[in-house]
Amino acid sequence: MSGALYTREILRLAVSIPHQQRLDNPDGTAELRSKTCGSKVAADVMIKDSGELQDLGLEISACALGQASAAILGAQAIGKTAGDIGTVRDNLAVFLEGSSESPGEWPDMDKLAAARDHKGRHAAILLPYDAVIAAFTDAAARKQAA
Repeated sequence: MSGALYTREILRLAVSIPHQQRLDNPDGTAELRSKTCGSKVAADVMIKDSGELQDLGLEISACALGQASAAILGAQAIGKTAGDIGTVRDNLAVFLEGSSESPGEWPDMDKLAAARDHKGRHAAILLPYDAVIAAFTDAAARKQAA
């Protein structure tokens, strides 16, 4: 039997999301909604010429697990590429589904272990990563169109 889903660590992270503001003129933007739980994440990105994330803006409407996941992402994403964030997201997804014992190397990722047995919450946890990756994709499309 699994332990408490909303642990003290999850709740601490949920109230400490960095970059909780939309950017004025982002290079890329995306708004995604989870079909399974209704969580919504909007992400704005500013990208360096080198392809690394320079600035991030997030707007989160999600459960505490989605908020905690966004806090982990927000604390680590600056300076990362879309590929870096995609790798972290994929490692987290494999961990949540039970195929890996490690959620990844970013600080606090292990706090999400409480959600492994709650498959209905996995989409909310992955949504912030998906939104940031989609915003990177939007930035690349805008740059190519210019």
